[in-house]
Amino acid sequence: MQGKIFNGKAVLRVDVGEEVIESILKFIEENNIKLASVSGIGASNNLTVGLFNTETKEYITNTYSGKDYEITSFMGNITTKDGEPYIHLHVTFSDVQQTTFGGHLNKCVISGACELFFDIVDGTVERYFDKKIGLNTLKF
Repeated sequence: MQGKIFNGKAVLRVDVGEEVIESILKFIEENNIKLASVSGIGASNNLTVGLFNTETKEYITNTYSGKDYEITSFMGNITTKDGEPYIHLHVTFSDVQQTTFGGHLNKCVISGACELFFDIVDGTVERYFDKKIGLNTLKF
């Protein structure tokens, strides 16, 4: 993993064998990034994604491994919860037949390349657990 900051923007390369969320966490902690939007692309052969069931208030997760997947989009944000970094990412990816999958990103190990871009905001936005929704949501 290597990255660089440019006047409120950042670029991060996640290398083969590295996990995306762990790499982002390390990068934002090293650079004291508390609030940002994140977008990117990449390739993986090991992803775990989820879908939140609004009735049961639980995530249903699926793991995709053993094949090559083209990540057509990472999208998400960085906030804080209880003063700690909170990374919320979604992912869309496809297989060789261009069958597309997506959801809330829980894990993504890079198999080829990964390029992430951050729009950094000077400030913080905290999250709190909303019992009615069953999710950590933005608090203003």
